[in-house]
Amino acid sequence: MSGPASMDKSDTLAWLRRISGDLATVTIKRLEDTLPWYAEMPPARRSAVGLVAQAGITAFIQWYEDPTSTPWIAADIFAAAPRELLRSVSLQQTLQLIRVTVEVTEERVAGKGEHLREGILLYSREVAFAAADVYARAAEARGLWDARLEALVVDSILTGEADEELPSRIAALGWHGHGEVAVLVGTTPPQFDIDQLRRTARKLGVDVLIGVQGSRLVLVVGRAEPPAGSEEMTPTLPFTEIAKRLEPGFGTGYLVLGPTVPALVDAGQSARAALAGFAVARAWRHAPRPVEADDLLPERALAGDPLAKHTLVDRIYRPLQAHSADLVATLWSYLDNGRSLEATARELFVHPNTVRYRLKRVSEVIGWDATGPREALILQTALILGSIGTDATRRRPPSTRRTRP
Repeated sequence: MSGPASMDKSDTLAWLRRISGDLATVTIKRLEDTLPWYAEMPPARRSAVGLVAQAGITAFIQWYEDPTSTPWIAADIFAAAPRELLRSVSLQQTLQLIRVTVEVTEERVAGKGEHLREGILLYSREVAFAAADVYARAAEARGLWDARLEALVVDSILTGEADEELPSRIAALGWHGHGEVAVLVGTTPPQFDIDQLRRTARKLGVDVLIGVQGSRLVLVVGRAEPPAGSEEMTPTLPFTEIAKRLEPGFGTGYLVLGPTVPALVDAGQSARAALAGFAVARAWRHAPRPVEADDLLPERALAGDPLAKHTLVDRIYRPLQAHSADLVATLWSYLDNGRSLEATARELFVHPNTVRYRLKRVSEVIGWDATGPREALILQTALILGSIGTDATRRRPPSTRRTRP
């Protein structure tokens, strides 16, 4: 088909091709003058951004000649940039780049016809959608990679197989935790909303690593550093309170909180205790939710958990024995006599008030109160383990070998 309109379009295309180099040069100069982030870029990245602008202008000329080429031309613009540019230039900055390029082109083609101006507006819209699609696909790929990396990190913590690469993997996940850490183990809910769990954690001033292992849900919880420049101070909550606030994000069943450890590199200790507690929590009929792993020490010790045995001996039996033999004897008698003050006093030939005083001293020394039924079970288990001896209390004397003459 021939006519004035087609001649006008041919002339316009020839003119656009002649000025494409000048358009690219003016666009780069405008980027330097109007976008501070562009001027601060290293030379290699500025060059890459310039390639994107040049590709956009060239692609517009091709599109103006054949508008049906929009899908592949618009996407091909961003193929001119190296992959690392996506990590250094945000979507907002990319849209600013598109706007500056469109402004320069509009200024240069002013007066060349309404059809050309409408073409520029339509094409810029298609390029903006193409940019959003590129960043969306990159974000989706990064999200899948982060999920796999997070699962790997949590699994390394649970198994205690941390290596020298673990800190770098944690840093790659954007971990903002600092200082104390605790591990929380429960069940995975049928409709698990991981984003809601992360939002709740942020409001509590903590960061979390989340691991879903079938029906088991594991959270590594660490106190988070406040954002830079933030004046709002989040109150420091104990981990027991944090666990209660996170509890709705778990499924039904038991929820066990491991002991607090000084740093993330020590999280394996908290994880081992939490997993051992989770495995035996059903043995405590009225276990609270959440329950601390140290409150399940008797069940864990009966199940053969060496960490629980060592903890009971080191935190209860040894301190009492080192403090006073009378305290150990009084505690034994009190527990054997069904927590009766009078029966204990008769057995020890002391006044009941003396028994009360000694039990108070026991509580001050070890932090557990023998007058409560649950804590009495913990203390009695510690006394039994300490008395029969464990690896922590009984050391085999070194064998003596007779040397041959």
